[in-house]
Amino acid sequence: MSQQDIDDTAQPLLAHLIELRQRLLWAVVAFFAAFLLCFVFAKQLFNFLVVPFKWAVSWAGLGGRQIELIYTAPQEFFFTQLKIAMFGGLIIAFPVIASQIYKFVAPGLYKNERAAFLPFLIASPILFLIGAALVYLFFIPMVLWFFLSMEQTGGDGQVAIELLPKVSEYLDLIMTLIIAFGLVFQLPVVTTLLVRAGLITADGLAKKRKYAIVGAFIAAAILTPPDPASQIGLALPTILLYEIAIYSARRVEKGRSRQARTDEAGEQSEDSTSESSS
Repeated sequence: MSQQDIDDTAQPLLAHLIELRQRLLWAVVAFFAAFLLCFVFAKQLFNFLVVPFKWAVSWAGLGGRQIELIYTAPQEFFFTQLKIAMFGGLIIAFPVIASQIYKFVAPGLYKNERAAFLPFLIASPILFLIGAALVYLFFIPMVLWFFLSMEQTGGDGQVAIELLPKVSEYLDLIMTLIIAFGLVFQLPVVTTLLVRAGLITADGLAKKRKYAIVGAFIAAAILTPPDPASQIGLALPTILLYEIAIYSARRVEKGRSRQARTDEAGEQSEDSTSESSS
């Protein structure tokens, strides 16, 4: 690999710090703008997040019930809106933040390293959104349906017990599951990058499959609420993603082997050409 493959030339430390400050400034501005936008529409966003609760009520056979959430402290709903704005702002501003990180790092990378890194930069937010969509469309309604099944209607010597979630706790539940699933869906990206770096191999991943299965259930128990529905719901996709990671690792190794054979053939061709000319 020649030095010409690197776009960046030797720069003084001060120039790098100035560029870093500029990249951080753009990232902060993007996040702040997205934060303000989400805060303006925080109530609408919260109503959007309540839709899975409505589905769960329908699944539980309580279709005629009015959806109610409460807050018990005067400032609780305000801070809930701040959390929504921060969480939504980070998601919206992520493409800008990631692009600024890439623009700062890319000049110091070789061309083949940039070509290998860029697809993962694109795949990472897409996989995170897929995990978040899975949480929103299926796992949140399933978890809430599980909790709603514990209600008591009252009468015949039974006290009426009804689920009335607090706005802050409901948001914490959704954010916890979205972050947990979003991180788990990064598994193929992380493992593929580690294989490219030569730190792990596909065979090594396959041999540790049984440990990965146990680890998936332990991680699910830590990252999700203490109910079996959400824990199993996170552990099973994690195991599936681990298998996808093994498949991706094998493809990377096959591509590396083909590239090595091509380079070797090219070197032999150059050697034979030089010998014939001499």
